This record gives sequence, structure tokens and C-alpha cells, in this order.
Amino acid sequence: MLSVNGFVLYILAMSCFWLLRITESKLPQGEVDALQQIATSMGAIYWEFNSDSCQVEVVGLTAQAPRGSESSVECLCNFVNDTYCHVVKIVLKGYSLPGVLPPELVELPYLQDIDLAYNDLSGTIPLEWASIRLKSISVLANRLSGEIPKELGNISSLTYLALEANRFSGRLPFEIGKLVNLNALMLSSNQLSGELPTSLAGLRNLTDFRINDNNFSGAIPNFIQNWNQLGRLEMYASGLEGPIPPNISILNKLTELRISDINGIAQRFPNFSNTTGLIRLVLRSCNIYGEIPVYVWKMNSLQMLDLSFNSLVGVIPNNIPAKSLKFLFLSGNMLSGNVPDSVLKDGSSIDLSYNNFTWQDPNQPACRENMNYYINLFRSSSMENPLKRILPCVKDVTCPRYGCSLHVNCGGNDLSTREGNEKVVYEGDASVEGGSSKYFRSNSYWGFSSTGDFMDDNDYQNARFIKAVSSTNISGLYTTARLSPISLTYFRYCLENGNYTVSLHFAEIFFTNDNTYNSLGRRIFDIYIQRKLVGKDFNIEDEAGGALKQLTKTFNTSVTDNIIEIQFYWAGKGTTRIPVRGVYGPLISAISVIPSNKSCSDGGKKNIAAYVAVGIVAICFVFVIASILWWKGCLKGRKSRGKDFEGLELKTGSFSLKQIKAATNNFDLANKIGEGGFGSVYKGVLSDGTVIAVKQLSSKSRQGNREFLNEIGMISCLQHTNLVKLYGCCIEGDQLLLVYEYMENNSLARMLFDPEDNQLILDWPTRLKICIGIARGLAFLHEESRLKIVHRDIKATNVLLDGNLNPKISDFGLARLNEDDKTHITTRVAGTIGYMAPEYALWGHLTYKADVYSFGVVALEIISGKNNNNYMPSNSYTCLLDWACHLQQGKNFTDLVDPKLGSDFNKEEVERMVKVALLCTNASPSLRPTMSEGVSMLEGRITIPSVIPEPNSDIEDLRFKAMRDFHEETQKHNLSLSSTQNSATLQTDIASSSTSIDDLQRKNLDSLTENGQRFASKANMAW
Repeated sequence: MLSVNGFVLYILAMSCFWLLRITESKLPQGEVDALQQIATSMGAIYWEFNSDSCQVEVVGLTAQAPRGSESSVECLCNFVNDTYCHVVKIVLKGYSLPGVLPPELVELPYLQDIDLAYNDLSGTIPLEWASIRLKSISVLANRLSGEIPKELGNISSLTYLALEANRFSGRLPFEIGKLVNLNALMLSSNQLSGELPTSLAGLRNLTDFRINDNNFSGAIPNFIQNWNQLGRLEMYASGLEGPIPPNISILNKLTELRISDINGIAQRFPNFSNTTGLIRLVLRSCNIYGEIPVYVWKMNSLQMLDLSFNSLVGVIPNNIPAKSLKFLFLSGNMLSGNVPDSVLKDGSSIDLSYNNFTWQDPNQPACRENMNYYINLFRSSSMENPLKRILPCVKDVTCPRYGCSLHVNCGGNDLSTREGNEKVVYEGDASVEGGSSKYFRSNSYWGFSSTGDFMDDNDYQNARFIKAVSSTNISGLYTTARLSPISLTYFRYCLENGNYTVSLHFAEIFFTNDNTYNSLGRRIFDIYIQRKLVGKDFNIEDEAGGALKQLTKTFNTSVTDNIIEIQFYWAGKGTTRIPVRGVYGPLISAISVIPSNKSCSDGGKKNIAAYVAVGIVAICFVFVIASILWWKGCLKGRKSRGKDFEGLELKTGSFSLKQIKAATNNFDLANKIGEGGFGSVYKGVLSDGTVIAVKQLSSKSRQGNREFLNEIGMISCLQHTNLVKLYGCCIEGDQLLLVYEYMENNSLARMLFDPEDNQLILDWPTRLKICIGIARGLAFLHEESRLKIVHRDIKATNVLLDGNLNPKISDFGLARLNEDDKTHITTRVAGTIGYMAPEYALWGHLTYKADVYSFGVVALEIISGKNNNNYMPSNSYTCLLDWACHLQQGKNFTDLVDPKLGSDFNKEEVERMVKVALLCTNASPSLRPTMSEGVSMLEGRITIPSVIPEPNSDIEDLRFKAMRDFHEETQKHNLSLSSTQNSATLQTDIASSSTSIDDLQRKNLDSLTENGQRFASKANMAW
């Protein structure tokens, strides 16, 4: 008992001794003066410091401290053989001080920690600091610039260095690698460049490394495996390229891994099997393909998994052991299968948008309403029906009427404003909770999809993703905004097809224009309209000239499937901690979409627009029916061509012969750019400068009359980016002229097959783009346009290329309407040998699958640069398709590639394109894909059947026998055909302009028919 009491008395005595010593100790006057000088250098007007208590009493630009600011000076007095106290820590944070970093710190020899974050300090880091034994430096969120001094490498005691959110530039000094005691290095949101120095490999004590939003170059270094103490690694938009090093799995102490928007080669999912303690795993837009490893779903500590915007495939498992998973972001991949119950957990946020999952009808678990989780299924399936893609969980997916405008007050309430002489109502969405994975659809045929969690804001609810301010400087439309951490898409459906003007309204309402640290934020994001990038690294303040200023950006676009999408995407750039943590990502105040070339009213006259649209379609339909009747002879004129086409020019744009002659210089041969099946094509320039292509029908061709009439009837009703645009026609005397948009690069056939000295060599990315464009055009004709049309003559000569080498399907002279309620149309055969599907060539059974077959042949021509009808690699093969089928059996896909490309092509894309082409040319129509499926396969969004069914040998005979006969007859007749017009046009219902070719093709038809009858019993007419 006595010993215990003695111990207590000893403690009390020592406490009194130290208290007496502290009370008697004073801060040296030199350090007191240094503190005054430091405050002055930093730009403080007020400074009051109590040296006895070592407390800052007043500091800053005003006597009243700003909200959220921190100020303190910490002193220690227990130094051996020293009766003085000394300053060891300074915190002057959040005061927006406008000076410079104080070199006077050197007057504080015992200083260890400085925190000068959230000020407005400029200049660079003083070299004097290198002589202080500092442990921690934070200058977060200032206006510092220049290169990082290499002398910092001399502060060997440094454990924490935060230079984030400044304007430092140049390379990271090699000497930083000498800071062997460093635990945290934060360099995000600067302008640093060059490769990471190899000396960083020596920082083996690093636990936190962040380099987001910089301009570094080179690959992510392998030496990060040396940082075996690392717990947090951030590389959002750092500038570094992939792949992610495979040895990253060595870092088994990682709890936070965030990497986004890296370029470089594609890679499979990195190995994290040893990193079982991950809490947040973000690998967004990292060019990752393949399946998500099973072990990822078993990480018990994992709370957030963000794998958005990669090329991941496979399914989500039915059982997910990871019980802590609250945020699951898988947007922008190629995942498939059903949406399992395993992801639908209470309190979770699940984003599955932009994938290939099974479409979720209202009865599916994922569509249950009023549940305690968020789920976003926008475009989560690859349905043929575009409406179903954007309208999950909807029972009746139809458009009762079509509108022509969109006006949304993003983040605000309904608001009326005047635009010109009209009153416009912007519909608000302020009442809509944002949510980390939000899909919203209004009753006015529009909605939005929002993805992401604002990280590090310590707010896991994220209930509302809107911002509102009160300002007299901007109008009400700009005082509110909706924002998103990753991706925000507004969409309008049931919209009339046509050309539109999109107006995007912005105002930066988070940052300020003053001299406070609130003005230092940078918001950067990308803008997509109709899934095309129209604004890269968009910065509202830079465009508007400051914060709290109105900005309207206008874009022109076209709508071809009655849907418009406007997407805003955060690609990892800009600040994330100004004015507070979690302020970043896209922001939009309002959206307006109106027709480019006509008035529109979706108010009291909404139905009028629908009636007009129906009327236009009806006119087109009647016109096409009249064309067909005329073709059949029911409406034939007897006297003159003029009567055949009387009144036709009223249905489309009208040009006089005088205008056309002036444009083409009276059909000067110098302006002749091609020879069609029934006449010539000339280049011309209208009086307003518009460059046109004029198709002149031969005055002797009665057969051409029908094609002329059919082409106007079909194409005048169609508008799509991959269909050639018809400006109008001219019918005067014996002249029949079609006026089209001019295609600078002529036809695909000319690009592929002309002699090398007359052609531009198409690189592989361009070939893939052309192939996908043709597929999109056919998908529109077959599935998306109001009039479902079979082209019947898809070939390289009928694909034109504009100045940017975008493909446009042309020549609709043989096109036919496809009736949805019939399995096929039986018709006389018309098309081109080598491109015709066997069921059509044999029995005249016409469906859209005939175009699919032709597309497959053209795709092979694009890959190989060879004409299907001209190419016979040996006597064993009849044509290009025959050879491709042989190569497919041995998986020798790259043997097909055009030798002119050398090795400069993507093998994976080549294999994918060959497989799609062979699937499209399958002898059985039922095994051919639809063109929308073909587009998805080419883009890698859905899986191609792993084994393309081997066709019956008899069917193979039928596919290639016509070509064998054609080549034999060609030799007999000694026909000389050019490389671009080698394909003989087959017309069995009307007279041919070439008797020899007509006779030849009838022989081929007889041969085909004989073989077809022999095979019909075997095939049971499955076609």
C-alpha cells in the first residue's frame, strides 16, 4: 500500500515539475519573430500570437476566421538541456492567403510538420526548406507552379509529401527516390510529365501513392512491386499506359486501388488473387477484356467494385460470397446472361448499363419497385428493338406518338422562359433522387441514367446529385445543375427522325471567381452526342470565361432510330478536393433539342406532328406501291417516257435540266466519275457551292426507267448516316437524272480493287470502320426504318465513301419492300452473281437474309482486298468465299488479310470479322445473324458462335457452282471486264442490255435450278 502511494506521489511531483518548467519556459524571440515573418510572407494581414501559450489568436485576411479554416502552432518543451520551448508544427489551412511559401521556415530549426493547404499561395517551393529536418509537408490546393525542386530529395526525414492540386510541371525529380522514409506521396492534379523515375523503386516504405490527373508518359512501371507496404494506389488519368503490371498481386496490403483511363495494349483481368484485403477496387476504362475472375466475387472486405467501360464478357455468378459489396459498377462492358438475385442486396447500388444482359421484363427480380437498393439497367441488353434497350422493365414498349423536341431543366424545377417569340417550358428533375446507380424515366418520353459514387466525401447515401445556388448574375435556368461522379446520360425517345440542334447550357456553380481557394478547382469532362465524342476535356470555366457565368454550346446531330442520347463522362481529369472532397465529374444545367430545319411544337399541337409524320410515310408508301405496280406493267405509259414520270418530281427535290447542265459543265467528260449499270455518273457544283453527284440514266434503257422510279421511291423515304443522301431528281424530255450528295472517295470497289497507283491504301482500322458502317446501314433498312427494305444488290461498287471514308450504301434500283407478316417474298431474281444468296438465286425466296449473305461477301473483300468474282487462288477454289471457307477449317484467318497491310492489323479484330463474314454467308438463312446482331458481333459486344456450322457439301456445291459456270462461260465468250465492274448484273424479269451476258446468266440459272431441285428433298426446304 505504501509503495502504491509513493508511486502516486512521484507522478504528481514530476507533473508539477514539468508544469513549472513549461510555465517558466518561453519560446525564443527568434522563433516568435520568424512566425510573424512567415505570416507576412503568406499574405496575412492579421496576426496575433501568444508566445506564452503557444497559440494563434488571430490570423488571416480578416479578423474573423473563414468558415472551416484551421490554425495552430504546436510547441514542445521537453528538449534535453534546453530551457526553451520550440515550434514543431504549423497549421495555417483554409485562409486563402495570397502570398508565397515562406522561406523563413528555416528560422525554426525544430520544425517537423507544416500544413499550408487550401490557400492561394503562388510561386514555388523555397530551396531553403531542404535544410530543415521536416517530416510532413502539405501544400494541397494552392496556386504553386514551376518544377518540383530536386533539393527536396535532401530531406531524408520526410515521411509525408502532399503537393496535390497545384500547377507543378516538368519531370518528377530523380532525387525524390532518396526519400527512403516516405510513407505518402501525393502528386495528383498537377501538370507533371515524363516517365516516373526508376529511383522511386527505392521507396519501400510507401503506403500511399497518388498521381491522378497528370501528363506522365510511358507504361505503369513494374517497380511498384517493391512497395510491399502500399495500402493505397491511385492512377486516374495519370497519362501512364497499360498494361497493369502482372506482379501487382504481390502488394497484398492494398486496400484501395484506383486506376482509370489508361491507354496501351489490351490485357486480361490483372491478378489480384493475393490482394484479399481490398476495400475499393476501381479499374475503369483500362482496356481489360475477358471474364471477371471468380475470386473477385469472394473478397470479403470488398465494398466497391468499379470495372466500368472495359471489354469484359461472361456472366455474373448466381452466388456472390462478398457480403460487404455495396457499390457494383459494370457499365460499358459486354457482360451477358440474366441479372442474378445475388447482386440485389439491401442498401446496394448496381449499375449494369451498356451491356448485353438478357432484357429484364417487368416480372424479373431486377425490376421490382420500391426496393432498398438502386439498380440501373439503361441499355443493359442488346435487343434488336432500340426502344427495349433504353426502356427496361416496361411492359408496352411502343411509341403512341412522336415528338420533335426536348427541354430539361437539369437539377431544377419546371421553368418557363422565352426563346425568341416563343414561350418554352423546361421540365425539371429536381425531385428525382440521384443515387449512385440511377435510372429515371419521365412521362414525357425522356429520362436519364447516372453512374458512380462521389468518393472520399464520407457520404455513402448520395441521395441527391443536384446543386442549386442563389445568384443575381445568372438566369434561373443556370442556378441549378445535375452532376454525376462518372457518367450521366440524358435521353429522349419517340422522337421524329431527322436533323436536330442540341443546345447544352452550363454554368460552373461550385467554384468562384474570387481570390479564395474556392476558385482553384478545375472540372473537366467529355461530352458525347449520339455516342460520338463532340467535346474532349471540356472545361466550363475556360469556355465561359469564369465561374458563375452562363454558357451555351450548340451541336448539330441526326436522329435515325427515334432516340437521342447526350452523355457526359468523367475521364479522371480535374481536381477532386476543391472546395471539399468529392467535387468532380460532369455538370449540366439544362438541355434543349429542337429540329434544325423546321418549326416544332410538342405542346397543344403535339398530335399534328404525328399526323404529318404519318402522312409523309403514307405518301412514301403509296409512291413505292405505285412504283411496283408500274414495274409490273399495271401503270405503264404507252407513248412516252415523259408520261411515265409525270408528277414524280413533286415527291422529292426538283432540279431543272439547266441547273444540272450548269453544275456539270454540260456533262463534260472531265466531270465523269463513274459508269453505272444504266448510265453515267458526273460530278457537279450547284450555284450555292454544294458539290453533287449526278446519275444520268441512259435514254435507251427502258429497264433503267424502272430502276429510276424504284430508287426515288425507296431512298426518298430513308435517312441514315450510312445511306447515300438523295437531293432530288430532274425529269425533262428524255433526260432522267438523280442528284445525290457527292462522295469524295468514290466507291469501296475502286478503293479495294483498282491498280495500286490509283488508290489510297485503306489501313485496318478504316476497313473495320467501313465494315461496321455498312452493317449499320443494312440494320437500319431491315429493322429500324419505318419501311423495311431489302436492298438486293449489296456489293463493293454500291458502297460509296465520303471524305472521311465513312461508308454509304447506294443504288436502290433493285430494292424491295419486306413485309413483316411474311416469311419470304417469292420474286424473279435480280442481283449480282457472286453476291446472291443461294435460296434467292435458286427459288427466288427473298428475305433480308439475302442482304446479310451479300454483306458477308463484301466483308471478306474488305479484309482481303480481293474481288470475290475475280479471285481464284488455285483451280481448287472457285472464288474468294470458297477459299475463306477452306481457311476457316484450319483457323488460318490471317491468311485472308490484304498483303498491302503487311503486319499492321489487329489479329483479334481480323478473326472476329472473318467469323462474322462466314456466319453471314452460311448457306442456310436461318443460321445467318440479323444485321443488328452482326453490328454487335463486329463491335465485340456479343459473342460470335464459337463454331460456325459446317454446311452440307451439296449446299456448298450450290453456293459455288454458279461461279464455276460463270468463269467457264466468261472464258468462252472472252469477256473483258474491269476490276471494279466485273460483276455481271442478273435481270431475269426484264431485257438485258447485253445479250451475251444475259445468255450466260440464264445458263447459270438453269444449272443452279437443276442442282437446287436435286437438293430440295434433302434440305426439306428449310429455307
